[in-house]
Amino acid sequence: MVTYDNLPVYKHAYDLLTKTVEIIPTFPKSYKYTLGSKIQEELIDLISAIFKANCSQEKSPHLQKARECIEVVRLLFRLSKDLKLLDLKKFVEVSQMVESISKQLTAWEKYFR
Repeated sequence: MVTYDNLPVYKHAYDLLTKTVEIIPTFPKSYKYTLGSKIQEELIDLISAIFKANCSQEKSPHLQKARECIEVVRLLFRLSKDLKLLDLKKFVEVSQMVESISKQLTAWEKYFR
């Protein structure tokens, strides 16, 4: 079994979390502790689901949870862009990271079906 911290999807999710931790302080105060905190919570849940999927014999429920988390993150980043909390460059960067994670999760789920 591959350790979770060597999985590419784990590394990309962790990189997205660290990027988010850098971005959230630039949000206005009214969004930093609401929208920003929600994004971070979803990313932590995503990383947790990836860990659980890697350790579990029954991967499907954990992969489904991870896919749900990444879709919520995608939605929250889009909302952040629409509210002009993120400039286009940062939005494109995080969107590419989200898309990469989403594709990896989908491939992982297909592999175990």
